[in-house]
Amino acid sequence: MPITPAIQAATALGLDFEATQHDGPLTSLPEAAAARGVDVNDLVKTLVVRRGPDDYVFVLVPGVGTFSWPKLRAWLGVSRISMPDAETAQAVTGYVRGTITPLGATTAWPVIADASIQGRRISIGGGAPGVGITLDADALLAALGADVADLLS
Repeated sequence: MPITPAIQAATALGLDFEATQHDGPLTSLPEAAAARGVDVNDLVKTLVVRRGPDDYVFVLVPGVGTFSWPKLRAWLGVSRISMPDAETAQAVTGYVRGTITPLGATTAWPVIADASIQGRRISIGGGAPGVGITLDADALLAALGADVADLLS
C-alpha cells in the first residue's frame, strides 16, 4: 500500500479507516465499489469547485449522484461557480483528477458534503491511482469541519 498524503492525513486525524489498492483502470462504479468492498452507493467522489479567484471548495457527493449547480451556488452565496481544468485542480489540491480528496490536500479548502452520505461507511479517493480510503462518513466530516447540505439534483 502506498503511503499517500491522504493516508498520512487520515492517520494524523486519528480516523479509523481501511486503505485499499487495486491494479489497472476500472471502467464502472460497480467495478470500483467491488474493488473497495463497498456498495456502489457508498462510493463518494470529491469534486473541486471554483467559487472565485484562487478560492475553491471540496464537494463530496455520492458517486452515483450529481450535485445541483443552483443548490451549490445558493449554499455558497455566489452567483457563479465553475469546475477547474485538470491542471488547475492538481495545482490547488496536489492531486491529479481521479485521486482528489480533501485529506492531505496541499490547501485545506472548505468541504461541503451532500447530506446523503451521513451515517454511512463510505469510500473516497486515497490520493493516488487505485487507492481508496474507506471510513465512517460522520467521523470524516467532523474531522474536516465539513458543512453538510442537500446538494443533489
